[in-house]
Amino acid sequence: MGGGLLIAGTTSDAGKSVVTAGICRWLVRRGVKVAPFKGQNMSLNSFVTREGAEIGRAQAMQAQAARVEPTALMNPVLLKPGSDRSSQVVLMGKPVGELSARGFFGAADGPAAGQPLAGGRREALLGPVLDCLAELRGTYDAVICEGAGSPAEINLRRTDIVNMGIARAARLPVVVVGDIDRGGVFASFFGTTALLSPEDQALVAGYVVNKFRGDVTLLEPGIEMLRGLTGRHTYGILPYAHGLGIDEEDGLRVSMRGTVRESVVAPPVGEDVLRVAVCAVPLMSNFTDVDALAAEPGVVVRFVDRPEELTDADLVVVPGTRGTVRALEWLRERGLAAELGRRAAQGRPVLGICGGFQLLGEHIEDDVESKAGSVAGLGLLPVRVRFAAGKTLARPVGEALGERVEGYEIHHGVAEVLGGDTFLDGCRVGSVWGTHWHGSLESDGFRRRFLERVARDAGRRFVPAPDTSFGVLREEQLDRLGDLIEEHADTDALLRLIEQGPPAGLPFIPPGAP
Repeated sequence: MGGGLLIAGTTSDAGKSVVTAGICRWLVRRGVKVAPFKGQNMSLNSFVTREGAEIGRAQAMQAQAARVEPTALMNPVLLKPGSDRSSQVVLMGKPVGELSARGFFGAADGPAAGQPLAGGRREALLGPVLDCLAELRGTYDAVICEGAGSPAEINLRRTDIVNMGIARAARLPVVVVGDIDRGGVFASFFGTTALLSPEDQALVAGYVVNKFRGDVTLLEPGIEMLRGLTGRHTYGILPYAHGLGIDEEDGLRVSMRGTVRESVVAPPVGEDVLRVAVCAVPLMSNFTDVDALAAEPGVVVRFVDRPEELTDADLVVVPGTRGTVRALEWLRERGLAAELGRRAAQGRPVLGICGGFQLLGEHIEDDVESKAGSVAGLGLLPVRVRFAAGKTLARPVGEALGERVEGYEIHHGVAEVLGGDTFLDGCRVGSVWGTHWHGSLESDGFRRRFLERVARDAGRRFVPAPDTSFGVLREEQLDRLGDLIEEHADTDALLRLIEQGPPAGLPFIPPGAP
């Protein structure tokens, strides 16, 4: 069986995804056959594998870092929030129902009898998660697992299947990542370890400091003191790296914006820049669709939530959302819907993707997602949408604007296109475009042709760069992650940990010590 390692974090967004991807890229460059794994992910940013399974987009990115094809084995459980209290549960790439937080964590209000998750999370999901991990470890030399949140969420330990629960079941060594840029990293490392049970602490091999700025020699005394207090090794001090272009699980960051320098847009090829405004709708999904736009020299991408922020935009993108009707109400309440209507009447470009495409239509019939029934859309495209119980998961290939386009589909809404010009699976009327296809803008030729049309309709003297390759830029960013590990981590010690498992004799730290 192949070796393994679990990358945990002191908090959410400590850098677990980055470190996992970096270790995968470092290992594959050494000739190690490696795969990523995350037992349970909570994200609205997802991806469709070639076999038609939905997984977290971060795991798809990590698979690319490992130079392997992503599969459902790499993320067997995906939670897609639909509100503050409930999520859609995706098991092995397919939706199996909605669960409240109480039901998901094993309380009495779980799914109805006979549903796949009756009885609570751990009982229904731990077995499949461990089976997937075992299958990957039987296939690959190493499996690098990513945890979720913090392993010290003691209120959730009983039902944990992604942090120490899986580490203990599979005897995985654990490295805890802490974001020093937030402050308090030593307290976070010590406190995280001390809150764990003796059995869990025995698996925590050590730590990685992430996002360090300055002279590393000033940090070294603290690292030695941490070792004295915990008996554990620090496996790396990773510097703050600007503009890492990787897929985020959640948030409103444009990953590829910093490919030149953080928050600095590369100069345009033509005379003008092109301004793109992305409506920050509730329950936004797959916001990484706009990363390919941000990677273009001279394109400025920003997320907006006020109508005045649309006035100087050359292109407005209405992105995907897990709540199409809720997003529609939000656009109307904030005055953004009226501004979108004015733009359309003036012939100024608008692009709707997935849920954003659906709400640009004439009518929505939703007894599935929002259960709102019949709802009027914005009426900017001749489309009627009916929500189906089953989810469309596909990897379509087509042509638009004379160029080959690849994408992926994740939606319950079924669109009936009643007019306009054909555009992928959707349509175009004037300067308003709509499609269910996520990821289409990553097709370089199509993206250039689309931006040329946008610039023409917007009256901008913008010219797309003739040689921008989104795939090449993504590979460069993944190599940067591998370089971070290779240059700033104790790679010999990491390799021993992956191959040999948890070190013996790690001391127990009683809560409240020293």
